[in-house]
Amino acid sequence: MADKNRVEVRIAGKDYRLVGTESEEYIQRVSLFVDKKMTEIMRRNHRLSTSMAAVLTAINVADDYFKIRESEHALKEKIREAEESIQRLTEENQRIIRERDSLLEKNTQLQLELATREAELREVRSSLEKYSRSGGSYR
Repeated sequence: MADKNRVEVRIAGKDYRLVGTESEEYIQRVSLFVDKKMTEIMRRNHRLSTSMAAVLTAINVADDYFKIRESEHALKEKIREAEESIQRLTEENQRIIRERDSLLEKNTQLQLELATREAELREVRSSLEKYSRSGGSYR
């Protein structure tokens, strides 16, 4: 079981002793946040009791919390969509690479075929030249 920290804090002018497993620094930070929120609410309406200011503070903090959770949910959804998009693009990229490799192989084959045909064409031309030089008859 974690050690418990006892921390003296002041919220809305009143001292409280808080006990928790979080660090003293963290408890002080949270308490300061609540104190600032309550002070802000009480400054806007001097007639509010401390308990009413505490309830309004709790509502404001809960509102912030829910908005942050909604924002977190929306960000997680965007991350999920981005991950799906990355997956689709990765698969598309792999398909394109395979297609490129296939086309490069076909290109190589066609270049070899072209070289073969050019060699054949040179032979035919050479034969035609010999034929023409010989007066048009093969001997």
